[in-house]
Amino acid sequence: MTLNQDYQEIAAALGNYFDGFYDGDVGKLRKIFHPNCHLYTATTGSLADADIETIYGRVSDRENPGDRNDPRFDQIVTIDKSGPEIAFVKLHIAVAPNYFTDYLTLLKLDGRWQIITKTYTGIPLDEAKPISVVREAAE
Repeated sequence: MTLNQDYQEIAAALGNYFDGFYDGDVGKLRKIFHPNCHLYTATTGSLADADIETIYGRVSDRENPGDRNDPRFDQIVTIDKSGPEIAFVKLHIAVAPNYFTDYLTLLKLDGRWQIITKTYTGIPLDEAKPISVVREAAE
């Protein structure tokens, strides 16, 4: 596989990430998150650590951006691939009322890219200056 094909494969896998959070589709999120994934932030000044099952519960319990027809601000900023099985991704995503910058560590396991850790920060969406909608919802 060429480097460009690898990047395209990672970007395609991240479609489940963007669509899963936008539509509140835990099934899509399960396709991209490894079951052992943890999510970290310090937006409140102290470390917050959530396992992926906790996040699935939050996604299932909230009104989703797709339900509200919120605009999408999905953007892959960088993909840094260091070996055939490891990649680091920086991306932006909006889930009102916040605009997030996410740092994802992915491993290629069982023939597919999976997020093993996520570290993120967010600011109020009305304070963000999103570039533009990069992806449109899948048909």
